[in-house]
Amino acid sequence: MAEQNQTKPKFRTSIGGQALIEGILMRGPEKQAIVVRSKEGLVEKVEELKLIRDRYPILGLPVLRGAVTFVDSMVRGVKALMYSADFFPEEEGEPSKLDLWLEKKLGSEKLQKLVVALAVVLSLGLTIGLFMILPTFLAGLLGRFIPNVVVHNLVESVIKLLIFFGYLLLCSKQKDIQRVFQYHGAEHKTIFCYEAGLPLTVENCRIQPRHHPRCGTSFLFVVVVVSILVSSVVFSFVDWRNVWVRIGLHLLLLVPVVGVTYEFNRYVGGHDNPVTNALAKPGLWLQNFTTNEPDDSMLEVAIRAMELVIPEQKGKDEW
Repeated sequence: MAEQNQTKPKFRTSIGGQALIEGILMRGPEKQAIVVRSKEGLVEKVEELKLIRDRYPILGLPVLRGAVTFVDSMVRGVKALMYSADFFPEEEGEPSKLDLWLEKKLGSEKLQKLVVALAVVLSLGLTIGLFMILPTFLAGLLGRFIPNVVVHNLVESVIKLLIFFGYLLLCSKQKDIQRVFQYHGAEHKTIFCYEAGLPLTVENCRIQPRHHPRCGTSFLFVVVVVSILVSSVVFSFVDWRNVWVRIGLHLLLLVPVVGVTYEFNRYVGGHDNPVTNALAKPGLWLQNFTTNEPDDSMLEVAIRAMELVIPEQKGKDEW
């Protein structure tokens, strides 16, 4: 009987991360870890993960879970950024009377929660305003020169993509952000090393690619593309010249768009074939703007963060 050649499928982990100020957040199936390189050395913070969908199973249903995961990741990401920033305070004067009054009335813990909530709301508002409302408004200004809904959708889509690419390009040129993008590259290299089954050493991580198919940059790009596709269909049945109708529909479609994007990324990230590889390429290319080659000290931070979240039960973090 002829021996059959079997190829062992490549392991894909659900562990993901986020670059911080001189640090990295890694999130596994059971806990998350923040590791920051402070002036005194590596500082570690590990927390058990308590997901809202564990208490409310309905929030774990396909599509709906995408929007829930997105907001949850944003909240945790803002908290982690604030935590890392505390190790590198800027020189400031005395706190303002408003700061003192808020801390007195709310206490430091409640004040921190308020700051996090405001930061999340502002981040969401900026994202929605920049990538959804602004393109719709600009396309609306050209409405009288546009003959039909197909051309209008095309113009709005082009504006949306130009704003998205311009935003990434502008961020990549900021000196303060470039080090954060180096940590982003370290995060990707460490995850690749772990998925390859290699020992987590600086040498093994250094040779890994810095572009990872399950990256937040790819996710945001797909959100923009899915938004374009969905709105192009929906706006064919409404008053496409009314800018306020278009903006309102964009907001109503936000949750399903994010949910569909999440499911799409889960599928693409969990399969390796010519179709999924082709679908992943635009997002990988965009990571040229959001990742830089890290130095060894950054890889050490990423490795330690990864080690802290790898589950004891082997394979529990499989994608």
